[in-house]
Amino acid sequence: MAVFLRLAVVAAATAAAASDPYAAGYPSPWASGGPGWDEAYAKAKEFVSGLTLLEKVNLTSGTGWQADECVGNTGSVPRLGFRGFCMQDGPLGIRFTDQNSAFPAGINAGATFSRRLMRLRGEAMGEEFYGKGIDVQLGPASGPLGRVPQGGRNWEGFGADPYLAGVGMAETIQGIQSRGVIACAKHWLLNEQETYREKVSVTVDDRTMHELYMWPFADAVRAGVGSVMCSYNKIESIYACENNWTTNYLLKNELNFQGFVMSDWGAQHTKLGSALSGLDMAMPGDFMSASKTYPPYNAMWGGNLTESVLRGEVPQWRLDDMVVRIMAAYFKVHTGKYTARPDTNFYSWSQNAVDFLHKSSKTHRQVVNKFVNVQGNHAALIREIGAKSTVLLKNTYSALPLRRPTSIAVFGRDAHDDPAGPNACPDRACINGTVAMGWGSGTANFPYLIAPVTALRARALADATLFANISDNYNLSAAASLAASASAALVFVTANSGEAYLSVDANAGDRNNLTLWDNGSALVAAVASTNPNTIVILHTAGPVALAALKANPNVTAILWAGLPGQESGNAILDVLYGAVNPQAKSPFTWAETPEAYGATPMFKAADPLNPAQTFDEGVFIDYRHFQRSNTRPTYEFGFGLSYTAFGYANLRVTPVVDGVAVPAAVVNAGRTAAAPTFGTVDRRLEANLAPEGFEKVWPYVYPWLSGRNVSVAPAPGAAVTAMTNGSAQGADVSNEGEVAGTEVPQLYVQLGGTENPWGVLRGFEDVHLEPGETKTVVFELTRRDISNWNTTSQNWEIWGKEKFVFVGSSSEKIRLNATLPAPKGLRWTAS
Repeated sequence: MAVFLRLAVVAAATAAAASDPYAAGYPSPWASGGPGWDEAYAKAKEFVSGLTLLEKVNLTSGTGWQADECVGNTGSVPRLGFRGFCMQDGPLGIRFTDQNSAFPAGINAGATFSRRLMRLRGEAMGEEFYGKGIDVQLGPASGPLGRVPQGGRNWEGFGADPYLAGVGMAETIQGIQSRGVIACAKHWLLNEQETYREKVSVTVDDRTMHELYMWPFADAVRAGVGSVMCSYNKIESIYACENNWTTNYLLKNELNFQGFVMSDWGAQHTKLGSALSGLDMAMPGDFMSASKTYPPYNAMWGGNLTESVLRGEVPQWRLDDMVVRIMAAYFKVHTGKYTARPDTNFYSWSQNAVDFLHKSSKTHRQVVNKFVNVQGNHAALIREIGAKSTVLLKNTYSALPLRRPTSIAVFGRDAHDDPAGPNACPDRACINGTVAMGWGSGTANFPYLIAPVTALRARALADATLFANISDNYNLSAAASLAASASAALVFVTANSGEAYLSVDANAGDRNNLTLWDNGSALVAAVASTNPNTIVILHTAGPVALAALKANPNVTAILWAGLPGQESGNAILDVLYGAVNPQAKSPFTWAETPEAYGATPMFKAADPLNPAQTFDEGVFIDYRHFQRSNTRPTYEFGFGLSYTAFGYANLRVTPVVDGVAVPAAVVNAGRTAAAPTFGTVDRRLEANLAPEGFEKVWPYVYPWLSGRNVSVAPAPGAAVTAMTNGSAQGADVSNEGEVAGTEVPQLYVQLGGTENPWGVLRGFEDVHLEPGETKTVVFELTRRDISNWNTTSQNWEIWGKEKFVFVGSSSEKIRLNATLPAPKGLRWTAS
């Protein structure tokens, strides 16, 4: 298996070596603009040309943890009236604020298999971030992709398939950035588990890197994402935020990323190594702890970066490139209606109107929170996505939709409100009530949370249905007794996950197993033992063991509602009573044990101080693994039932235009021209000191020198077309039932050969159909979609193995198939 052997260790580079970026192995390509970026780059270059050295450093360096209003803040340019940048979590809404919305999680957006809903969700979030005066939304996420089913932050992404994740990333990014906010694609790269996330060194072969883990980020770059966040983990023993191979070569060169790279919070480990290896913005700037310092400063950048530029350790062009990339992303999104830049009007560190602006130093007490309501009419969209992301896994005897039952009984803590309120636990790290998001930095404060029991009780009252409920998951005799008299018994159960700095029910981010939490399995069994119409609703961050529920004849229906956000109860009500016909498809595979997936989290490393992990399963994760091992899961990837039935017919295929390989991009090959610089650097010591009489606030990060003698030297100079559309595949889909519904036909491609999965997702569309209606669905295939990554030529290449296309309602339920015609210049050989 080929693995990366070209990673250059730059963390210990000498000053002499650091002065030449090519000595690092893979130089940081300077941004050059391009389609969608040219106007922004012209503005950025003009802006940066007028900045001083200190002003440039200020825009690249965070001011420190809790130093200003946002979770991440850069310095400003007061001379030009340009405030510092505000970075704020997270991928499902605004963290640490009030009067904002709590959207369905990314995994729910993925389950809709709807480009429209993904885009609308991004637009709505962008409007809210913009309204709060936030410059960068720290999302969406596609790292983790979902290599292991228990991955703590899998729910922040869109599903365990690179194509699905790539569509989710692209649509969300375009939505966010259309509203004047820079999106941040995270976490680059190979951040697949929470356990050991800040230490683990990951090794993966080059083909798997491109065909799985880079794929969604390539789609993000193509969508014009303004920023990318590098992750905590190491890649081949080098931290991601100073890994010049993954950042300089793969991201900025091969993918031609034109935006800026920011560190995850505290993921920067070197001063020179990170700068020369492509990091453009250090977050949060300090060490998130006043007890740590980087003498004579409390940050690796700030004054240290100023000093490094004056010493010639970091070339001026590298600093200029950092700032040009940052400002280009800013100008790219601030256009049209969103040209203006609202002031930041909230405060992350308390809900007080008046507080210390700089909480870390408890200074500058002033108005910090203006309580701006940015929710708009987003509740309706949140309810729609919540309902249309609910996957119907089982529905025997047409148990659903409910038709004004005589009586219903609702069971489970997960159906009820947290007595202390939906925001009682820090970053949602508890299970004291209904679960509607995971936990960690990727969360938001709920403006409210509609519990299922609230919505169901109101509907029962309107229908004159007898209603009863029990929230105790452990009083099984009482549950069984109540269930016996109900026409329908609804059991709500959960299993959640989140970020490693918090632990819930002894799960430190990653889930320990695939069991239901809070005695959930026993509760379902008790209810089903006395009620032959038991309906189970799952609020889980990912798959759980369901074989027993699937086989139980008294469990008539199973729904996965995921993590649906603030309208949780209303959304599940719409599905249960048929106001919304289920259309969602599972964005991951369901199996009984972690081992069934072929890849498991590393909970105990052989060397806990230097944990290392090799992804030796290659491209065979999730449904690809089950295909290769020829084992049947409980429910497959892409599976989801409806209240109607659909027919498929008339598959039509066309070849890709030609089979000629397209060279991989090489942006700044060779040293044929000097790197561009903008403006001049005033190298006088006195020009780079704090103004006389200025009172510094510890531990705030500043760009000024410490005042000690600094010897300076002149800075030296330094000398994707595979994603285009290639063919359209078409099929007819019909509604053969009696009610309107939406089907999601899925296109899978068999690339051929034992080294490839049986079929990989390469297209999907959500199609609404009235009874008896037929529509033609068209899937666009790109050259990349039918290619493999050639590790020798370092290029996407259409291998000559015979290829097939399949269209169906899931990865296993294939309804149509055909041979894909060979492109011009190629002839298929048998697989």
